[in-house]
Amino acid sequence: MTDEGRLTAEEAAVLAYEGRTWPGPGAKERAIREGLGMAPVRYYQLINALMDDPRALEHAPGTVNRLRRIREAQRARR
Repeated sequence: MTDEGRLTAEEAAVLAYEGRTWPGPGAKERAIREGLGMAPVRYYQLINALMDDPRALEHAPGTVNRLRRIREAQRARR
């Protein structure tokens, strides 16, 4: 995360990937490895951190709000 108040290129790319739709099981994880050059575990760690980052909300409000709704629904089921 930067001091300038903007997302890093990696953070923006992760949000862009999360905003896409994927054709089937495994396609997203394969694209994360090949397109972003990171392990899916790292990708999901970044997504979880970005959900609570105001910079991410400003950059991709639809994606971040969708992720927050999913997270809240999962918490409510527990």
